[in-house]
Amino acid sequence: MKKIGFIGAYDKTDLILYVAKILTTLKHKVLIIDSTINQKARYIVPVINPAVKYVTEFEEIDIAVGFENLSDIKKYLGLSEQQDMEYDIVLIDTDNYIGFEAYNLQEANKNYFVTSFDNYSLKKGLEVLAGLKEPISLTKVYFSKEMLKEEDDYLNFLSLGYKVIWNEYRLYFPIENGDLTVIYENQRVAKIKFKKLSVQYKDGLAYLAEEILGNVSESNIRRAIKAIERNV
Repeated sequence: MKKIGFIGAYDKTDLILYVAKILTTLKHKVLIIDSTINQKARYIVPVINPAVKYVTEFEEIDIAVGFENLSDIKKYLGLSEQQDMEYDIVLIDTDNYIGFEAYNLQEANKNYFVTSFDNYSLKKGLEVLAGLKEPISLTKVYFSKEMLKEEDDYLNFLSLGYKVIWNEYRLYFPIENGDLTVIYENQRVAKIKFKKLSVQYKDGLAYLAEEILGNVSESNIRRAIKAIERNV
């Protein structure tokens, strides 16, 4: 089971859902864990019987909300501590160090730091990493209009003194009103649709899916995206 961390104060829920949709289209069993303070998944993922903690299915993706750690989820699913959960990939969304530590993201297969360039997202996001005792490798995922080198330099400056090793490759998502309009409409109809997303946004999703899987070709991922687009 691969464990992937999405870290930071920036809203990551839709991004993670869209990546998970590609993974499930490629026949991988995926669990998303919302370990954020505000638990946005409660409000954008439909659920029949919401409770303090629950696992629900949405678009062939399982979403867990309100749990403290993996053991807590196993107990909810009726598994013993020794049993493995039957997921190929677990995507963990956290905006706090408690969640980072509880889900042991220090040992994750990959970790992404997701942010825009407003000071709240940057500084609050870095607070998640303030308690690190050992260095961690992170890939930057930026949401930005202009994608300036100065923005990247500013994050590097702010992160001085943190136990972070930034990967050389950076991934940019455009902040476009068109993409946001599509995402908000998808929320209203409780669907994950790719058809009207910008090419740049879908390129970013494809890269994340390819990096997470590691052994799937870009062409297969592109075919999966085309299949999602046809599924209107």
